[in-house]
Amino acid sequence: MHFKANIMGFDTDLYPQKVLALRVAGIEKEEEAPFHQHHKGQLVMPLTGFAKCYIDDAVWMVPAHCAVWISSQIPHSICISPDADVCMLFVDQDIIGMPNKACTLSITPLLRELIIRLAQERQDYDKDGAVARLVDVLVDELILMPTEQFDFPIPSEPRLHQISQRLLANPGDRKTVSEWATQFAMSERTLARLVKQEIGLTFGRWRGQLHIVVALQKLSMGESVQRVAEDLGYESVSAFILFFKKTLGKPPKQYMKERE
Repeated sequence: MHFKANIMGFDTDLYPQKVLALRVAGIEKEEEAPFHQHHKGQLVMPLTGFAKCYIDDAVWMVPAHCAVWISSQIPHSICISPDADVCMLFVDQDIIGMPNKACTLSITPLLRELIIRLAQERQDYDKDGAVARLVDVLVDELILMPTEQFDFPIPSEPRLHQISQRLLANPGDRKTVSEWATQFAMSERTLARLVKQEIGLTFGRWRGQLHIVVALQKLSMGESVQRVAEDLGYESVSAFILFFKKTLGKPPKQYMKERE
């Protein structure tokens, strides 16, 4: 199934069915859809590989066995890795219980299989038939899923926006708050206060969010923990493992193994 032919040319808002599902696989090179929006909310769920979503003012990483939720009418762009296998779920905005803002959802094996099954059905299924009953079960499961935050906020404030773009281009940049502040002709205290005011995080936590996003992307593609630690500028593998465990509760290998 080709990404552009089947996603970009597919208008989900033309279908009255409350939930639709598509499956995207076999992409030879990384594909990115331009910014767009639709009435239905969208769930992006990689089965293998990864998807990266640009939503509003943040970059979201979607590792396998998670999914990112994009609310109705929110501009977004989706980037899918080569050879990824990704399910897209489109959900009516009036279904009660769905998140009202972007978030990452943990996906149970049952919900995963329900989405895969729905993606095999015709999109214009009978609203009173067997597929519609399957959809009812799917929605009941979907609204129960716990949320996680695998995003890197991109502030609109010009100086912080520039810093975010430089960090995205080079996630291993280990400049201190003081060094960043000097580059933008302000004090360390002013920059720290600005980050807290605009994002609600300390500078360290903000950059840590990016490291989690990048680490999950690289680990999903099969890169070693040592290579990821080096790419992100950690002094040692153990320092990276400690950071990862402190953030997500488990060491990288265990975390990824449990999601396979």
